[in-house]
Amino acid sequence: MIVKSHDADRFVAKPPNGLLTALVFGPDAGLVHERADVLAKGVVEDMSDAFRVAELDENTLSSDPARIFDEAAAISMLGGRRVVRVRGAGNAHAKLFERFLDERMGDALVVVEAGDLAKNSTLRMVFEKSDAAAIQCYSDSAEGVAALVRNALKAEGIAISAEALDDAVSRMASDRGVTRRKIEKLALYAHGQKSVSLHDVRAAMGDESEARAEEVCDAAGEGDMKRLDLALSRVWAEEISPVVVARKALGHFQRVLSVRLAASRGESVEGAMKKGWPQIHFLRAASFKMQVARWNEDKLGEALDLLLETEALCKTTAVPAEAVLGRALMNVAAMARAR
Repeated sequence: MIVKSHDADRFVAKPPNGLLTALVFGPDAGLVHERADVLAKGVVEDMSDAFRVAELDENTLSSDPARIFDEAAAISMLGGRRVVRVRGAGNAHAKLFERFLDERMGDALVVVEAGDLAKNSTLRMVFEKSDAAAIQCYSDSAEGVAALVRNALKAEGIAISAEALDDAVSRMASDRGVTRRKIEKLALYAHGQKSVSLHDVRAAMGDESEARAEEVCDAAGEGDMKRLDLALSRVWAEEISPVVVARKALGHFQRVLSVRLAASRGESVEGAMKKGWPQIHFLRAASFKMQVARWNEDKLGEALDLLLETEALCKTTAVPAEAVLGRALMNVAAMARAR
């Protein structure tokens, strides 16, 4: 039974009465763990209850495959349905689970966690073709993250303004677990308030070093040398590593290239910008669009080659990294000005 990612939260909150086994998988490890938790706690609220909860890992599955049969059939000494949690399953265990689904006994809920599985993955196909559930866990969309933020704050009796919500979403990670921790941090910061403002989001979730590095990237991408010189001065004053800035610049110009290529295929720039993650902060959107229009693919390739060489040089102790990176970024800015 296939459960699509957009239906997964509803499914795990209220699974079918006869559900005995579920595979929870996807590239978002935090989301996989969260949905597996919801499923398991629907049967046993206290996951530390050793009488009703058994935990198995991939090594146990490989060294003692009979263990999963035994745990699924076991009866709790104190009564109540049991949960068997299996972590780290992969295609190597596909035949074991195929046999398990055919021969299993007992009423325990078996929740199997796995990573990203391709459509032709043997483990995934075993579950999708059976009565068990194969629950997909793909990263949240911007709309999904916005709903998470709103609902979490609402549960605390706190509202959030539209611009503050946009800003908060742009700062979230692509992993549900990290996103949850950031939301908790924001809720804790705003405890006792009636609403969250843009200032609150920046104070609670802002990363000054990241903002400084983004300023460097935008100045170089726009070809604004005066602004770039000032941005670099601020970066060095805050003792931010040149390697960190170099990597940030590489990622920035790779994204400019990605959006440029999408635009050349007929996509809108705005649509292509929204596809990447994390979302481009709305305060940077105008600058980013300007950079996409200013650069062509060949020049972006040259800039990326230069930045890649510069990152390698910055890792060499004999080289003054700040000076090397500063010169490289000035050269990048010169390319932008030359258009």
